[in-house]
Amino acid sequence: MLLQNKTAIVYGAAGPVGAAVAGAFAREGARVVLAGRTQQTLATVAEQIRDAGGNAETAVVDVTDQAAMRAHADEVAATGGIDIAFNATSNDDLQGIPLLDMDFTDFARPVSKAIAAHFTIATVTARHMTSRGGVILAMGGGREAIPNLGGSHVAWSALAGLCRQLASELGSRGIRVAWLLSPGSPDPGDPDPGDPLAAPMLLGRRPSYADVANAAVFAASDWAATMTATEINLTGGAVVD
Repeated sequence: MLLQNKTAIVYGAAGPVGAAVAGAFAREGARVVLAGRTQQTLATVAEQIRDAGGNAETAVVDVTDQAAMRAHADEVAATGGIDIAFNATSNDDLQGIPLLDMDFTDFARPVSKAIAAHFTIATVTARHMTSRGGVILAMGGGREAIPNLGGSHVAWSALAGLCRQLASELGSRGIRVAWLLSPGSPDPGDPDPGDPLAAPMLLGRRPSYADVANAAVFAASDWAATMTATEINLTGGAVVD
């Protein structure tokens, strides 16, 4: 198991990406803490993980509340440390409206939330990784040019910049930072021929939730021990470096 004896906190664990990543972490032997705002949905994910033989617990915490986040990280660290933090929180973006018709508040909201959430997640967990090393991961969007996405692209670019800055400051402490690029919401089913984002992809499909989760396991594991300040491209060829 790639994550045996590791403790991972997944923020936004009740969403489809967070739940898939949490399940994959648990499958690979990690103790998983599911963090989010709604206990009922978190409990459902935790039950699914336990039914599959995994180790999961839940915590209701708001990533915008820095004091509550710090207290929760302290609590988790006191009962086994923190090795992995995964940010799968949403940015509350508004899409489908051209920038010319959008209020600045709606444009800036996902940028502000993406940075505030990941800054808080990274700083409260990294304090407990400095003596043992650790991995901080985020979920971001692709860099392909797509109209009417509001502030989403700017939010993803800002998140990438924050991850690079964190990596530059935390690397000497044995902490790695990376982010996963995915072209919008992963497709849990067969490719949709009518998907406007599928055509530019070299593979002709979006990643599945399992694809994202498996990549997260790899990035969090010792197999990726020298990977930091980098993005993991899961866009199926929509973004070509």
